[in-house]
Amino acid sequence: MNAIIYCRVSTDKQAQETSLQRQREELELLADQHGLCVKKVIEEKASGYDIDRDGIIDVLEMMKNDNISTLLIQDETRLGRGNARIALLHALQKEKATIYTISHQGKLQLSESDSMLLEIISLVEEHQRKLHNAKIRRGMKRAVANGYHPEKNLKNQHINSGRDRKEVPIEEIVRLRQNGLTFAEISVTLKGFGFNLSKATVHRRYQEYIESDSQFLDKND
Repeated sequence: MNAIIYCRVSTDKQAQETSLQRQREELELLADQHGLCVKKVIEEKASGYDIDRDGIIDVLEMMKNDNISTLLIQDETRLGRGNARIALLHALQKEKATIYTISHQGKLQLSESDSMLLEIISLVEEHQRKLHNAKIRRGMKRAVANGYHPEKNLKNQHINSGRDRKEVPIEEIVRLRQNGLTFAEISVTLKGFGFNLSKATVHRRYQEYIESDSQFLDKND
């Protein structure tokens, strides 16, 4: 498994340089013991109460985009302290990350209270997403009732790759995407209006739209 090592100290004091080096050496040994392939080592000097840290943001982006599933840290406090720690544990949980720590000599074992808190956060987040989608569906139903026909807002109808292309309300896809919905959420929303589109189809048509608009702008610059 591919992994990232994250080391953090709270100050720029010279004495902390030794702590960073020790964290790195111990985590490299831990990775070797568990057969993990370390792709990146990130070292940071920042307060654990601050969530806006370049290093931890790099960790999250790499785990999301670079096929990395494992994070190695000295202990939970290296991720953060207070609310920042819980927020980052939740973000890593959403990426299905596996966390190894020196303090546990293996996979992180969350306390019962932390596990319960993370479960509550996930439930609240899911209900907020459902409420947001419900508002969008109600708005679209109202628009359709007032004579709006989203199925007529189609682009690239003349393109045929050998089989019939599914009709998609591309302008709605773009609008929903701009409102922060994921492609999966857009797919679910559109299915409520008779558009049986997979997440992959929604993503592909969105990319085609963005690329075609980009090419049009390039020609007219």
